[in-house]
Amino acid sequence: MKIFKLFLMGTLAAAAMVSCTCGKGLPVPQEQLEECVYLGDKTEFAVWAPDAQAAQLRLYRSASDEAAFKTVDMKLGKGGLWKATVKEDVKGAFYTFQVQKDGKWLDETAGIAAKAVGVNGTRGAVIDWTETDPEGWAEDKSPEIKPSDIIVYEMHHRDFSIHETSGVSNKGKYLALTEEGTKNPDGLATGIDHLKELGVTYVQLLPSTDFITVDEAHLENNQYNWGYDPYNYNAVEGSYSTDPFNPVTRIKEFKQMIQALHKAGFRVILDVVYNHTTDASKTGFQRTMPGYFYRMREDGTFFDGSGCGNETASEQEMFRKYMIESLEWWMKEYHIDGYRFDLMAIHDIETMNIISERLHAIDPDVVIYGEGWAAQAPAYPAEEIALKANTYMLDRIGAFSDNIRDAVRGPLGCENAGFMDGVAGNKENIEFGIAGGVEHPQVTVERWTNSPLQHVSYVSCHDDHCLRDRLEEATKATEQERLRMVKLAQTAVYTSQGIPFIFAGEELYRHKQGVKNSYNQPDSINAIDWTYKTKYNDLVKYYAELAAIRHAHPGFCLGDADLVREKLQFIEVDDPCVVAFRISGLEGIDSAKSLTVVLNGSKKNVKVEIPQGNYVVLAQNAYADADGFGAYSGNYCAAAATSATILAEM
Repeated sequence: MKIFKLFLMGTLAAAAMVSCTCGKGLPVPQEQLEECVYLGDKTEFAVWAPDAQAAQLRLYRSASDEAAFKTVDMKLGKGGLWKATVKEDVKGAFYTFQVQKDGKWLDETAGIAAKAVGVNGTRGAVIDWTETDPEGWAEDKSPEIKPSDIIVYEMHHRDFSIHETSGVSNKGKYLALTEEGTKNPDGLATGIDHLKELGVTYVQLLPSTDFITVDEAHLENNQYNWGYDPYNYNAVEGSYSTDPFNPVTRIKEFKQMIQALHKAGFRVILDVVYNHTTDASKTGFQRTMPGYFYRMREDGTFFDGSGCGNETASEQEMFRKYMIESLEWWMKEYHIDGYRFDLMAIHDIETMNIISERLHAIDPDVVIYGEGWAAQAPAYPAEEIALKANTYMLDRIGAFSDNIRDAVRGPLGCENAGFMDGVAGNKENIEFGIAGGVEHPQVTVERWTNSPLQHVSYVSCHDDHCLRDRLEEATKATEQERLRMVKLAQTAVYTSQGIPFIFAGEELYRHKQGVKNSYNQPDSINAIDWTYKTKYNDLVKYYAELAAIRHAHPGFCLGDADLVREKLQFIEVDDPCVVAFRISGLEGIDSAKSLTVVLNGSKKNVKVEIPQGNYVVLAQNAYADADGFGAYSGNYCAAAATSATILAEM
């Protein structure tokens, strides 16, 4: 998200605020909310506005026509739904709803659940959904990926392919990820082929649902935004399509992208932003049921736990239903495999657990995690929201670990680069991260997970400085020394019992010219320069080998808290900048009997005593090879300064 996030401790008392109780007892439809259903010779429309005095449907021939060609009075039915049926073929038309409250007509809206929209999302679109499926879509299947093989790659559509060196034809578009054989000027793989080489298995897409800050009608202006300003939650963003004026095109191209990723062996996670909306006055929420979908003060102003002007009310019955059905829609229609929740701590625990139950019923392997914090205290009791500290109360839902992030690279806003630059005081949080956030007899940090798979391990993401900019700001080291720090940091991430997560382009040593909040900055700041793959190819290969090591050794992802406690043991080292651990008793789990890792953040070489054995060296002195590059027999593990060593006992 585009704002600095303030972590809220689980013990934080709820702010002395009273949230709006408007809407209590209002009728909620039992059936799924379908605002527009095209049936060929007729189309059915519905909008939820149970306390409205009247409602009208307006049909337009284009997304920009000033005058409607048909206006239809709607009738209030069960569940607070106003309904109308147009008994003619109106495929290709655009629609809005308008409701009357307290004797006044509110502004027109595409509704709250429009699934197809026109340019800039101000009007819904009547389409034939069979026309949105690319060839072979019915046979599209998500690849099977074991929990131990999950490695997440966070990507912004435009960043990934817009640079002139990407070799991609559909630069900055959904279709960029459908192109195979793309190369940088030196003939090295880019795009989807690069992802294959890198060994990641999940692609997390920054917001791809319709957002408001990019003018889709004037893309020639090269506008940029991360997209954390949602407008139509159930519709695809048009700025990443080749024709944002055509409602079918954006949907079909998004599906083509998902299909290509699945065929290439990746599962797809969608970054979702249900915690707040863009300017509330422009949304279907406020134009149909003012005050209901948000947490409101008694004076009619908005609470603002998001820092973006408002916060939504997941505890309200209709919004809870809305979130669930929206998430199910993306899974069923678009074959989405998981979700990353922006500012998840704004949502209540009960809603999140119901979401998990419903989504796991569709796909038992769905991956769900989020940010366990908010921008400021939400208007809901701290013990009832999805804070990081409450993750143990969530069902199969994970959270980002700022424990390991801040320990490895230094806290956000801090002037040092943490463990990877030899700064003491971080050992306990790194051990916590290595254990996947579960309770462990040797870990002093209080646990917040029940399962290591609830712990998302990372050192950088789209927020704040990317790793290179962080190092260049916080250290005086040479570039070669900084590259060693990056390798050390990522070794901690990839050997942690949690889910490894990396930010697109950090494997190429990307930078953003020191800009830490680049949410609306130009391509010159955000675009990934693919010539860096040539310049920093040694780093790219190290990332790929770390992934290969993790895939080859499921001992790095035991997936169960009891197994972590049983098999993971930290080795005592009298150095605040050295973390060493051994995972043993792996017969039947791993091809290796044991795995030993020494993370050396200090500026000197170290030796750590280990059991006598025959080992294969998988990583040492800033070099890694999943096949091993040397045999070793002995009772100690050596690690050079600012580097990691990984040994497998065979």
